[in-house]
Amino acid sequence: MDYISDNKKAWEETFDHRYKNWGEDNYKVLLKEELPFLSVEAIKELTKINFNGKTVAQFCCNNGRELLSLMQLGAEYGIGFDIAENIILQAQETAKKVGCKNCQFVATNILDIGSIYSNKFDFIFFTIGGITWFKDLTLLFKKVSDCLKSNGIMFINDFHPFVNMLPLPKEDLYDKNNLNKIAYSYFRTEPWIENNGIGYISPSYKSKTFTSYTHTLSDIFNSVINAGMKIKTFYEYEQDIGIADVYEGKGFPLSLILSAEKE
Repeated sequence: MDYISDNKKAWEETFDHRYKNWGEDNYKVLLKEELPFLSVEAIKELTKINFNGKTVAQFCCNNGRELLSLMQLGAEYGIGFDIAENIILQAQETAKKVGCKNCQFVATNILDIGSIYSNKFDFIFFTIGGITWFKDLTLLFKKVSDCLKSNGIMFINDFHPFVNMLPLPKEDLYDKNNLNKIAYSYFRTEPWIENNGIGYISPSYKSKTFTSYTHTLSDIFNSVINAGMKIKTFYEYEQDIGIADVYEGKGFPLSLILSAEKE
C-alpha cells in the first residue's frame, strides 16, 4: 500500500502549492446557492432520495464542498473522509463558516477507516476521480459495504472509463485538430504516474509522485458485486464533469452515475 502513503504526501504538497485563495470562498457559494458543486446529473438523481434522518458519508471528500452541498438535502449527519490532512482542515473550516454543525471531516486512508463506522451510514458517495486512486476496487467497495447499513446505498458520479483512452490537453499525444484520436488502451493495467501537481488545485510544478489506476466498467461492476452490493441503477452521459470538456458533443461517454445497495 506504499502508493497510498506516497499519494498522501503528494496531495498535501499540492495543497501547499495551491492557487491563491483556492477553496477559501466555497462557504460563500454554499451560503448563497442551492446544491452547488454537484453535477446536474447527480442533482437529478440525488433529489429523488429522501435524506431526512439519514446518515451520509463521502469517501475521498477533498475539501468538503460536495458533502456540504449534499447536506442541504436534509441529512441528519454527515462525515467526509480524505487522506490529506491539510485539505481536511480546509473542509472543517468551511463547515464552521456555513454553520453546518452536523457534519465533520476525518483525515484517514479510506481503507483504514475503523470498525467504529461499521454499519454506520445510509448513504456513501464518491465524486469525480475518487476511485481512480485505488488499485483494488474490491477492497475499496468492501470498505464501503462494511460502513453501510443493511440496504444502504453507494452512489458514484465519476468520469467514464472511456475517458482514460483519450489524450487530454497538455498531454503530448493531444491533438486539438483530431479529437477522434484514441491514445491509450481501455484495458490499460499499468498505473498512471504523474509528477506535476494537480491542475485544478495548483499550477504545474515538479511534485511528489501521484499514482492512480484505470478501471474498466467490468472492473467496477464486478467489484461492486464481490463486495456484497447489488447494482440498482447505472447511467452514462455525454456531459463532462470536470476532466474532458473538449470532447463534449462528439457522442463519447464522458461521465457516469452508478448506485448500488448493500444486500
